[in-house]
Amino acid sequence: MDYISAAEAAEKWGVSLRQVQRLLADGRILGVKKYGRSWMIPADAEKPADPRREKQTPQSVLASDFTRLIAATS
Repeated sequence: MDYISAAEAAEKWGVSLRQVQRLLADGRILGVKKYGRSWMIPADAEKPADPRREKQTPQSVLASDFTRLIAATS
């Protein structure tokens, strides 16, 4: 299995090195190994989803709710 560094993962995923370090510290990247002070991330590891994005309601749901509200008050 091939591994990449945290800096390489940051470049691959389009985020900062610090963000990758936070993901590693939180245990959100699967299959990582720590070698001394360095992290070894599997080359095929996926960028973890941002949990803040999952909480947002899609616009289409809001639009349909708004339409029903207007219809109910008319």
